[in-house]
Amino acid sequence: MELKALHIVSSTILFGTGLGTAFFLFMANRSGSRQAIAVVSGHVVKADLYFTTPAGFIQPLTGFGLMALAGFRMEFWPMNWLGLSLLLYLLAGACWLPVLWLQWRMHQLASVEPQKSTLPPLYWRYERAWTLLGVPGFGSLIVVYWLMTAKPF
Repeated sequence: MELKALHIVSSTILFGTGLGTAFFLFMANRSGSRQAIAVVSGHVVKADLYFTTPAGFIQPLTGFGLMALAGFRMEFWPMNWLGLSLLLYLLAGACWLPVLWLQWRMHQLASVEPQKSTLPPLYWRYERAWTLLGVPGFGSLIVVYWLMTAKPF
């Protein structure tokens, strides 16, 4: 597969899987069903590990490769659409790493003592942090998509 195609496919996987897993965990949390949350959070952790995380690593590798092919100098990052895209991608990554850990911990908490109908308060603290990190993390990827396609400046 050519480099540009790999970059596009991995960005689609990153964006689509990220949106899908976030939606399903958010909706499972709103259901209040401990059993549903335990099942969905387990699948979310797996999907993010198997699909989203590898795509997240492929993106900068292919992006830097495309920059090199296009003749961009990598030792200087001017504040243009490319520099802003990189900064926003780093923001998304900085939000993403704790989100992965939070999802894993949320799954553990939901899976322990399945006979109980309520989740411990720690679960809901993690859920709030997960949501608060997800908004800037995913929002920044939306802007990166726009910057990469529009190249406004």
